Amino acid sequence: MTVDANISKPEIRIAQSEYERLVGLANAVSDREPELSDFLLSELERAEVVPDTQLGDDTIRMGAGVRYVTETGAVRDVVLVYPGEADISAGKISILTPIGAALIGLSSGQSIDWQARDGRNHRLTVKSVHFSGVDSQVR
Repeated sequence: MTVDANISKPEIRIAQSEYERLVGLANAVSDREPELSDFLLSELERAEVVPDTQLGDDTIRMGAGVRYVTETGAVRDVVLVYPGEADISAGKISILTPIGAALIGLSSGQSIDWQARDGRNHRLTVKSVHFSGVDSQVR
């Protein structure tokens, strides 16, 4: 997985309460998965870090349910989670995956190009973001 600096990336926003933990996770996997670590760190570095109360309900953060459409027109519903909660069969996607790192901080209507572990490039567009079962005070 390589990051193409020439690809235009959308503006993203990260909740202040999640930023340090996400940086820590990226650093923790840097020896095992350096390219994934670099990709997540680059996403976090370019993000605007905002107080949790200023992060809109349409912005993807940890625990968010996301509906997106792929470049082939396939619609997917996933939840962005921390690694210990990941379960592909239940649609729970870890932040420590290429698609998880690509999703963080996006808002409804935004698109991003990302590269899978096999080197193939993909594009997704966020259709909606929801927070089922997430305490509104946490968001």
